[in-house]
Amino acid sequence: MKKLVLLLLSLMLVAGVYGCTKKADPEPAPQPEPAPAPVDVTITNYADYAALPTDGSAVVTIEAYVQAAQSYWDGAASLYLQDKDGGYFAYSAKISEEDFAKLVESTDYSAGWKGLANGMKVRVEGTKAEWSGEVELTDATVTLVDDGDKWLAEAYDITGALPTDPAEFINRKVKMSDMTVVASNDDGAAFLYNWDGSGAAGNNNDLYFKVEKDGMAYTFVVESYLCYEGSDVYDAVTALEVGQVVDLEGFLYWYEGPQPHITSVTVK
Repeated sequence: MKKLVLLLLSLMLVAGVYGCTKKADPEPAPQPEPAPAPVDVTITNYADYAALPTDGSAVVTIEAYVQAAQSYWDGAASLYLQDKDGGYFAYSAKISEEDFAKLVESTDYSAGWKGLANGMKVRVEGTKAEWSGEVELTDATVTLVDDGDKWLAEAYDITGALPTDPAEFINRKVKMSDMTVVASNDDGAAFLYNWDGSGAAGNNNDLYFKVEKDGMAYTFVVESYLCYEGSDVYDAVTALEVGQVVDLEGFLYWYEGPQPHITSVTVK
């Protein structure tokens, strides 16, 4: 009987020691957050569009009027669009060359081409996204709404809004008045070919220039696929001089802040 009791006690001691030394089960590895489920939305007003996220989860359909267009390339073009309440930018949107020709005044891509549109209404389906602050429609497809309804917006004056936050006017046609041209680099250049000055005349490079208003400086751009080298606005910027006062019009593109794509320059 004593042996049986001793044996039972020994077994209990071994079980206790094993229970104390057994490793705990490992914590489960953290699981990645599930990707947001795509949401298909047909937009009937700009406020609804503005409220949608820019994380790629919103696939939207809008109807708006083409205000200007970058040149056609490889089955696509980038369009500046607007309705009565806001602006849109469709980046590299798919459209046939035949339909694109119906949106702009000319498709003669010789020197001096400018992507002026006739205000035709289009339907655009794409994903709402953001790139360095620019809100755009990507992976987009454009369909003409050929019902005779056309509209071109008047430029909205955002001169006073620039020092604060003009983001509510993003992608709209805008104007800025009484801006003073300042040097774009340490050498005192009034403009640069490409953002870093790496371009040159004859290459249809983008133009970058700086203007100042009330002590605040801003960088503006002539997007060369919107206003080719040789166009009136391209020539006007390459003729700028530091200290000149200018009125400007264009579309409120965004890159880490307001960086309008300029379509008109008037030296005062």
